[in-house]
Amino acid sequence: MRLTQSMCTIAECAPGGDACPAAAAARPRLVKIAVVGGSGVGKTALVVRFLTRRFIGDYERNAGNLYSRHIQIDGEMLAIQVQDTPGVQIHEHSLDCNEQLNRCIRWADALVIVFSITDYKSYELLSHLYHHVRQLHPGNTVPVVIVANKADLLHIKEVEPQHGLQLANMLGCTFYEVSVSENYNDVFNAFHLLCKEVSKQQTTSTPERRRTSLIPRPKSPNMQDLKRRFKQALSAKVRTVTSV
Repeated sequence: MRLTQSMCTIAECAPGGDACPAAAAARPRLVKIAVVGGSGVGKTALVVRFLTRRFIGDYERNAGNLYSRHIQIDGEMLAIQVQDTPGVQIHEHSLDCNEQLNRCIRWADALVIVFSITDYKSYELLSHLYHHVRQLHPGNTVPVVIVANKADLLHIKEVEPQHGLQLANMLGCTFYEVSVSENYNDVFNAFHLLCKEVSKQQTTSTPERRRTSLIPRPKSPNMQDLKRRFKQALSAKVRTVTSV
């Protein structure tokens, strides 16, 4: 596997080639995922682990980078964009969300809400973040996955695994407990599920859009009425001439 990387993007390319496979093929379906949660819960590590299979322990301050990758889901190549976001905090019993974060949430087709089992405050953010997402995405159609990170640090845990699962069930979300540092498969499964959900929604809505676009544009009712009146007037003149 060879990775091309810049400050804002990471794109996976096929080994032995100079360009991504999608470059030579038709443009793949786009799936946009935003990763949100408290500070220090491992959001960037989670994203990079999913994209590169590698774990990197230390990162610079989260600047909200956008990452991309091409993956195959159920035989279809998808262009995945993952938006990393700065940590969120609660201020006076409400979320401290700036407009940049709100734009990221509105932009996304699906969301990952992350907390750390070693930080109870990050767990307390879950319900607030979930309801904030639903406010920005009315209709309850955007898929959301809750991820409990740092499952390997049981000796310093502050949140029991069943608590995260119970809250996720109450909110109607799929729940994953992962160790970004030790297990790639669990990380992949969380993103894989979201990609499938978004792809399913897009596939369901696409035929309807296509049928709509094939419907011919109706003629102007005013023009049709004028033509009808003109024909009636012409017929009346013909009948008058004939009777004379």
